[in-house]
Amino acid sequence: MATLMAWSKLLSRRRLGEFTPETCEAEIQAQNRTSFQRDFDRIVFSSSFRRLKDKTQVFPLFNNDYVRNRLIHSLEASCVGRSLGTIVGEEIIKRHSKSLRDYIASDFGDIVAAACLSHDIGNPPFGHTGEDAIQEWFRSARAQPVLQQLTPQQQADLTCFEGNAQGFRIITQKEKQADRIGMQLTYATLGTFTKYPRESLISSSAFQKYRGKSTVKQGFFQAEKNLVEQIAAEVGLIRRDANFAWWCRHPLVFLVEAADDICYHIVDLEDGFRMGYITYEEAKSLLTTLLKEASTEDLSSDLLDNIKYLRSKAIHQLILEAKQVFLDAEPEILAGEFDEPLTSVIPAATHLKEIVDLTRKKVYESCEVIEVKVAGYEVLGGLLEEFITAISNEQLSKSYLIKKLLPNFKIEDENLELYKKILKVTDYISGMTDSYAVSVYKKIKGISLPRGGK
Repeated sequence: MATLMAWSKLLSRRRLGEFTPETCEAEIQAQNRTSFQRDFDRIVFSSSFRRLKDKTQVFPLFNNDYVRNRLIHSLEASCVGRSLGTIVGEEIIKRHSKSLRDYIASDFGDIVAAACLSHDIGNPPFGHTGEDAIQEWFRSARAQPVLQQLTPQQQADLTCFEGNAQGFRIITQKEKQADRIGMQLTYATLGTFTKYPRESLISSSAFQKYRGKSTVKQGFFQAEKNLVEQIAAEVGLIRRDANFAWWCRHPLVFLVEAADDICYHIVDLEDGFRMGYITYEEAKSLLTTLLKEASTEDLSSDLLDNIKYLRSKAIHQLILEAKQVFLDAEPEILAGEFDEPLTSVIPAATHLKEIVDLTRKKVYESCEVIEVKVAGYEVLGGLLEEFITAISNEQLSKSYLIKKLLPNFKIEDENLELYKKILKVTDYISGMTDSYAVSVYKKIKGISLPRGGK
């Protein structure tokens, strides 16, 4: 591609839904938070972000209180993302000093940190199994009478349901405050959030022309396509196909992805050791191999402290390697020609894969984790069955009662097109915490009944 994305556009401080750009000079004069720091704060104070505290990362939350949940993972990823973004920003500003004179290195770090903080905000209960459960239900025979009433694009949104697309919907539409629709984040942060900048239904012939990590999932629903069009135009993303809503990634997405990968690969290993699925020698050996100067002289007799120490050293090493790969590939990234995870091409990629393979075998396939996955299919499938039937089949007397249990479904919503009604259901279910989903499922199925009294 001959066209290059420009950092001056990619770092737009304008906000979606607002028309007055916030300037760096005004912020400095006011001695206030920057636009990108405001983005971070708006995410922290959102109810959708708070609910991540009761959403599974890997292990079920009700059996322990010291392994990570989605909230802790998002916070840790944002810390790594801020460090990675800032050190990358220092060099990018040196390279493009004329066009980036109004920016500082920490702006890069704050944008990446905000996107990392919100990257899992749309994930349904029960981890990635929740996404699979929703997809599977919409692909089942029970959903066909409903799907047949939708356009092919709308059908694909549901049969390929994605937490990333749901997250984009939350931060741009669903989190409302006063007269503000969505969080009204900056275009820079929204572009950096959009890990998969493509719609759900793209012809196979178009896909054959291009393969890359950004194409493996959808990043938004048809309901938000017009917003992605605005974001892409504002920050100057390169369009991959004139016939589809499909763009190359915002360059800072690669840093968000790297921060996420670094955190969950290394941290899942640590949590696996804590839970007893991975031995001390296995964890120690794998973490040590990531370090260029493999040394055990600072280790003590406390095995847990040793793994914590090696984990922190390993994360630091991976940050430095990811930074260098990004800077080396900057021209290709700005041209939209680079499209693979940074962690797959860093020097430690082979050793990192060894960690992933061991964790998958000993942790992700453990009985405790599989039990949660099975429960996820049953609970989410059951909830979808009840609520989708209720909003699509008004002839059933039960439908009237079930719709009363949908807090975001109002009387006036009866006139909405079916697609938008279904999105109200997926909004509600994907926004549930693990424990709340189980509670609602039990009550609807008659397994447990609410107690009387206040």
